[in-house]
Amino acid sequence: MTRVRAAGLDARATRRIRTYGIIILAALAIAIVLADRWNTRLQAFGFDAYQALMPRQVASMPALVVQIEERSLAAEGQWPWPRTTVARLVRAIGRHDPAAIGIDVLMQEADRLSPEHLLEQPEYQVPSLVRELSALPSHDEDLAAALRATPSVLGIAGSYAVTGMALRAPAFIRAADGAASLKITHYDAVSTSIDMLDRAAPGHGLLSVNPSGGTIRRIPLVFDVGGTLAPALSIEMLRVAVRAPALRLFGEGTAVRGIGIGDAVVPTEPDGAVRPYYSPRDPRRFVAAIDVLEGRVDPERLQRKLVLIATTALGLGDYHYTPSGFSMPGAEIHAQLLENVYDGTLLRRPGWTSFAETLLFVALGLLLVLATPAWPPRHAALLAVAFILLPLAAAIAAFRLDRLLLDALTPSLGLALLFAALLALTLAEVDRRRKALEVEVQRQREREARVAGELDAAQRIQTGMLPRADLLRDERRVDVAAVMIPAREVGGDLYDYFMLDERRLFLLIGDVAGKGLSAGIFMAISKALYKSATLRMADAGIGELMSAANTEVSRDNPEDLFVTAFAAILELDSGRLAYCNAGHDNPYVLQQGGGMPECLCDGDGPPLCAVEGFRYLGGQRQMKAGEMLCLVTDGVTEARDGAGTLYGSARLQALLVACANTSVTPQTLVDALRSSVQSFAGDAEAADDLTVLAVRWNGPSPAA
Repeated sequence: MTRVRAAGLDARATRRIRTYGIIILAALAIAIVLADRWNTRLQAFGFDAYQALMPRQVASMPALVVQIEERSLAAEGQWPWPRTTVARLVRAIGRHDPAAIGIDVLMQEADRLSPEHLLEQPEYQVPSLVRELSALPSHDEDLAAALRATPSVLGIAGSYAVTGMALRAPAFIRAADGAASLKITHYDAVSTSIDMLDRAAPGHGLLSVNPSGGTIRRIPLVFDVGGTLAPALSIEMLRVAVRAPALRLFGEGTAVRGIGIGDAVVPTEPDGAVRPYYSPRDPRRFVAAIDVLEGRVDPERLQRKLVLIATTALGLGDYHYTPSGFSMPGAEIHAQLLENVYDGTLLRRPGWTSFAETLLFVALGLLLVLATPAWPPRHAALLAVAFILLPLAAAIAAFRLDRLLLDALTPSLGLALLFAALLALTLAEVDRRRKALEVEVQRQREREARVAGELDAAQRIQTGMLPRADLLRDERRVDVAAVMIPAREVGGDLYDYFMLDERRLFLLIGDVAGKGLSAGIFMAISKALYKSATLRMADAGIGELMSAANTEVSRDNPEDLFVTAFAAILELDSGRLAYCNAGHDNPYVLQQGGGMPECLCDGDGPPLCAVEGFRYLGGQRQMKAGEMLCLVTDGVTEARDGAGTLYGSARLQALLVACANTSVTPQTLVDALRSSVQSFAGDAEAADDLTVLAVRWNGPSPAA
């Protein structure tokens, strides 16, 4: 028999759902691996959420931003400032021994307020004014001198168009395993400050960052500019700070593994970029340029610091979105990157993470495919929720403990889609099975209706075979009453009575082994054969009749059924009762006037069909006028109540005693006995068919 699963599916349906589930799982796994575009966006959303929920706690601040903000502009004038003002600012910072000064400003044109450029304008062509302006130093030369005297790093910008400007970048030394051809951010050229300033600065670093979807998530540390390697501003500031003549590049194949700065190595991703771990904006990272110019800044805030000069005033600053949820000026992003490098808090996403995420998705998906069609829907849904949350929990733990970026949304979304598909397949199979069951139920109902109709017809036929109640209506010498209640639609009990001639009444009660339709059919056959034998041998003794009936009934009995029977012939004129018992319950004789009923225990033998060719003898008793013979089947004595207690012979005898002490007729005795058994059994299922036959001999010539 096919095992039925908890979800109502058989083994074949379960295998079918699992097969489809594995196909869907494989398709989703391939989609996760190949669909880089949408997958990258989904990953970025998850990675940004980690930083927004768990921002970096600031441990140290090696970098300081000297910002040219609204208050500084109000004091020194609008931007751009004269190069002499910028030179003053650089020298003011340099007096406090900074580790490096990074200038996050491109100065691509000469200072128009410089004296030599003022002389080019007609309104300044006054001899006395020309002499005075010619004696003044150049503003650009003043700034160039300030740059040469300090550990300054000028920012440069990458360009995809030819600019004709020279790239002055520090040398990169390839490590022994360095890559010959690197897959890093490429520019065709650079935009720099004017050549005078560009030559004067000790260091040059790229400011260019390509935001992903408008958010700065990754920052390249090394660039390919027309075939020449160039560092980012932050890396160049570190090189200048440690006075290293060159930078080292570590790589393998086409992948960059890290950038060496002095004795330190900054690990990178294969394209030479890093992922900063952002903290919220912190005012301690900033000082106003005017406060530096006017000497109001504690020198310790600048000493041995990586100082960035940048414009942050409204309309001048280059603000960018960050994963932490805060918009920051570019200089603060550089400062946070330097903090990450200094404290070793850069985020990590090694190359094995994609494989591990896909493997986790496949493993959890396989378990989900196995469980969903076999488990109850509620349990399968709880398992799916647990599996969807598991990658999220693991990713959050990895980020918090080791700054490891694991993509949890992609496998979780894949598992949700997989479970939805499995659930849809399961519901479709359940619906298909429900429809099939509805068809089968309808067939069963039709079949049951046919069987019920056939059983009803069989019951009518069986009832029609019983003697009619008015058969002895005109006979004053005897009163007869009977009842048969089958345990099922058709019973295996039988009774009969009919006149052999004008002076003899034949009585029969029997019980076929078992109950139901088979017993009912065998009962009908047995009754018909017994009656046929009786009518054929009307003058024979009761024992001979029982022996003949045994032979007739046993002849065609392939199922080896047997019948208990009690037969009697009552001579209505004399009251002489001849009887024979073939394994049936002994009958009782109720005497007129009361007293203990007499049990007829003789004249017995084995049930019909039990012993082939058995010779039955029978017994005799002289009935007295008014005495009543009570015949029952074992459905009376073996009736049980809800607790399983038998009705038993003692209750039967007690009822017969009670009836014998009253003026009782055969019909009232039958009714009392039936009512007593049914009341005792209550709602318990009937154990067997119940039959009662009561016969009272009134005497040879009762009064009219």
